[in-house]
Amino acid sequence: MAKIDELFHYCNDHDGSDLHLSAGLEPRIRLHGELEPVAGWSILTPQALLALMTEIASEAQWKKYQETNDLDFAYGLKGVARFRCNYLAQENGPAAVFRVIPRDIRSLEDNGLPEALGKFTHLEKGLVLVTGPTGSGKSTTLASILDRINSTYSRHVVTIEDPVEFVHPNRQCVFSQREVGSDTESFSAALRAAIRQDADVILVGEMRDLETISLAMTAAEMGALVFGTLHTNSAASTIERLIDAFPANQQAQARESLAESLAGVVSQLLVRTADGDGRVAATEILFRTSGLPNIIREGTTSMIRSVIQSGRGDGMRMMDDSIAELLQQGRITPRDAYLKAAEKSRFEPPAADQLTTS
Repeated sequence: MAKIDELFHYCNDHDGSDLHLSAGLEPRIRLHGELEPVAGWSILTPQALLALMTEIASEAQWKKYQETNDLDFAYGLKGVARFRCNYLAQENGPAAVFRVIPRDIRSLEDNGLPEALGKFTHLEKGLVLVTGPTGSGKSTTLASILDRINSTYSRHVVTIEDPVEFVHPNRQCVFSQREVGSDTESFSAALRAAIRQDADVILVGEMRDLETISLAMTAAEMGALVFGTLHTNSAASTIERLIDAFPANQQAQARESLAESLAGVVSQLLVRTADGDGRVAATEILFRTSGLPNIIREGTTSMIRSVIQSGRGDGMRMMDDSIAELLQQGRITPRDAYLKAAEKSRFEPPAADQLTTS
């Protein structure tokens, strides 16, 4: 067993979400949003850390890291979990961050997500975006949605990821999971190919550039159900971010394309639970309505709020409504609700000396 596997076992056994290794520091895990030292490990020297890092990287991967000082790949530890690995160089030497990807794909219910998200599994076409900051559970939510599709429909699902995270078994669906760099040259190249591969469902792990965004919208218009991710915090900002990715002289056409293709947006963030032993997802949900295409075409994204509020009966909701619901249920504290809310005046603030983020 590789020595670094001891740290992976520790992180998984202690419900850590990430493992952080950095020259000049002891190993740390992220537990419920906070970084904590790994018991029994001392400060890592650059040489000791490099020895750990080389254990699980292939010769080609290590060569890439040496040439570029950056590397992304996935590593599976049998019986434990998969890990999304990122190697980097920093001021004090080498460093690495590992995100835990659970072996088992949990259902929407088990992840505490709204049942309304299940509506996306029944769509035959359109663009569905799951958004939020890094570490907000976007990949986990998408894995739950794809898992339900896998249990319900017979479809060809193509995932394009960097690296492949959740591994889906072939049940009712046939999965083609492609890793950028090893299975395909780029997100855009794989997306272009997926359109020709009889894909019913396409997952784009990250919509990083204009070409990928444009191709995802085109695939949705052509009849595929496309899921993608962005680092935005609301449905309105997601629409604006997509349009702003295009040059000014292409934005009118982009609005038309997005108006035709957008099927929904889920914005997500994680809030620490009141008992401090975990985190719970707060979500903003937008479904396609008859009026949404005109809002996109006309650029009146300020009206998205009224669309969501009028669609509450169909499962739509604003992020602050979700936070308020979690607070009312006693699942999060008033302090965390206040800190995470967009409209802070809606939430009774706790004592001023408790409102620091330190």
